[in-house]
Amino acid sequence: MHSWRFDAIGTRWEIETAEPLDGSARARVGEIIEEFDAVWSRFRDDSVVSSLRAHGGTAELTPSAVGDAAAMLEVYRALAHATDGGVTPLIGSALDALGYDAALTLRPGTPQTAPAEWERMLRCDERGLTLDEPAVIDVGAVGKGRLVDVVSGALARLPGRVTVDGSGDVRVRGGTARIALEHPYDPTSAVGVVEVTDAALCASAVTRRAWASGLHHVLDGRTGLPVTTWVATWALAHDALHADAAATALFFDGGDELADRWGAHWVRMSSDGRVERSSGFPGVLFTEPGR
Repeated sequence: MHSWRFDAIGTRWEIETAEPLDGSARARVGEIIEEFDAVWSRFRDDSVVSSLRAHGGTAELTPSAVGDAAAMLEVYRALAHATDGGVTPLIGSALDALGYDAALTLRPGTPQTAPAEWERMLRCDERGLTLDEPAVIDVGAVGKGRLVDVVSGALARLPGRVTVDGSGDVRVRGGTARIALEHPYDPTSAVGVVEVTDAALCASAVTRRAWASGLHHVLDGRTGLPVTTWVATWALAHDALHADAAATALFFDGGDELADRWGAHWVRMSSDGRVERSSGFPGVLFTEPGR
């Protein structure tokens, strides 16, 4: 296998292919990532979501960006309903308040809850994205998974196995990849291992993007505070969008039921080291599960 490693959207990517990617394929991947980032990054002053944060309004989108918006907002509706509002695409203001802002000040202030009526405030149609009131959109619960799917789709005609790894969000096409479930507190060890065949495996952990005392990026929109019960999640689904969403949902009550409805297999570790898994999880765990 040939590997191409690069940095994008603030993290490390790796694409494995049977044959080396030529210049045009690499350029296309770069264009896809740049277009997505230019719409959804709250860390860029020139992004679409940054243009909406102060006053709201409607921003025109390209057809591909409209497709991204429609797919992600549909999944967010399922996430919000399953977690009773814990997961929301308007969590950005709460992240800003705790210091995980566009400037990455990492200086926590007073916790701020996310707007409760986001489905009324935020919508998309064939023309673009509309935000009725000032708010900070953050699609971190599903965005990287969606982008991994789009990049994987752009490489679908390549022969052999293609693995797109967006730093923990992995989509495998045309074969099988054996992937370790990295221990959240020790990156040199694993909780288990699973084979991924023409599917996606996404992971999330509170030890990633953590700062100050007990602060991390997985916030409950109802409180504006980090979740505390679960420290790491892994979800295996038919695509990375739903695997990424399920990995986020699993930090909340109701998330396991949503993952089960989607047909996603999953594992999660609690703050006291207890491990749960879905019924029929196809991998091997190195610790006795609690479920």
